[in-house]
Amino acid sequence: MRVIYSAVFYLLLPLIFGRLLWRSIKAPEYRNRYWERLGLYRHSFEGSFIWFHAVSVGEAEAAFPLIKRLQQDYPAKKFLITTTTPTGSARVQAVLADSVAHVYLPYDTPDSVARFIAAFRPELGVVMETEIWPNLFAACEAKGIPLCIVNARLSDRSARGYAKIPSLIKPALTCVSQIAAQTQEDAERFVSIGAERERVQSVGNMKFDIDIDSQLPDRGKQLKQEYFAGRFIWIIASTHKNEEAIFLGLYPKLKAMIPKLLLLLVPRHPERFSEVEQLVVGNDLKLITRSSGLKCADETDVFLLDSIGELKLFYAAADLAFVGGSMVPVGGHNILEPAALGVPVMFGPYMDNFREIQSNVLAAEAAVQCSNEAEILSNIGYFHQNRAVRDALAQKGLQFVADNKGALDKIVTLIASLLGRNNARSA
Repeated sequence: MRVIYSAVFYLLLPLIFGRLLWRSIKAPEYRNRYWERLGLYRHSFEGSFIWFHAVSVGEAEAAFPLIKRLQQDYPAKKFLITTTTPTGSARVQAVLADSVAHVYLPYDTPDSVARFIAAFRPELGVVMETEIWPNLFAACEAKGIPLCIVNARLSDRSARGYAKIPSLIKPALTCVSQIAAQTQEDAERFVSIGAERERVQSVGNMKFDIDIDSQLPDRGKQLKQEYFAGRFIWIIASTHKNEEAIFLGLYPKLKAMIPKLLLLLVPRHPERFSEVEQLVVGNDLKLITRSSGLKCADETDVFLLDSIGELKLFYAAADLAFVGGSMVPVGGHNILEPAALGVPVMFGPYMDNFREIQSNVLAAEAAVQCSNEAEILSNIGYFHQNRAVRDALAQKGLQFVADNKGALDKIVTLIASLLGRNNARSA
């Protein structure tokens, strides 16, 4: 089956590169370093690496605390981080800089994968969340490279899709040494599509072990004073197409209730920055962008965060957060970042990618879910009028994050067992 898969992949390469070119019209970064996607590199890399793969920004953010911990435990080891998207790439370079090597993950063709492995000679592969690449996994198995999938999650929909091609997926999963799943339900889904039960365990969600700079809350307060003095800041983060329009439509009604309201919009994908800017202007709202360097005036309606890597800082400057990807059927995004910064959190009805977190955070009364626009309006008005209630929600959010930490330590132990504990510190 893998032979057929490889043949189809080769046939699709022109279309795949065509799609990269198309996407580069809005995001030029997609046409840069395209040769890395074929396992071709402009310079050589010495030695072997502990290799992490994080598809994009969300997976990279979850991986950073783990990578930093392992860098401390294995100071002589070299680390390689691969991503798929330019935004993920930019975030890796911003956070880890020269402390790691970084390239795009090659496409899953036998020759591209072979060049990648020859270039970096991984001694261990750590894949974040849900990435199953048959040729890559098989090549690691052939070279004796242990593989683990950590913070692993698998939705019902993805499991059904993988279950349709068992002759491809099951052999790939037999190449994986350990799967550290977020929940027992995720673990069972991996077993259902072919993973060996003894190699799968539920360890919790590493995103609770979020990496927050201790100075970030104070920096957020300073930013608010400098840019948004006197305004009630409602940040809507990680928004998708058709989602910003919902909040822009609500803004006039909210502004009538909260005269000092400022909408702080953060689109999920940088290539949509200009699109969202035009949408704001088209709604006759007064806009300031982060890239302009200008501070908000009294008449400013919307501040557009059109930069990468500053979301946590702007969360820390906000009075109230709404996490996007949840008012349209995208599946939601990480609500733990604002909660860990002590910001009251709201989100919409579409949270399929975070079902357990959604269930548990609501049970803990540590966040608020809004099913529709009317509920958004009523909740924001209520929180604005009741500072004590808002502060209590923020405190419950902080406690919810603290109560669910611990997956990071378990995954560090798992990786140490694969690397060999005697290598730590003395490596």
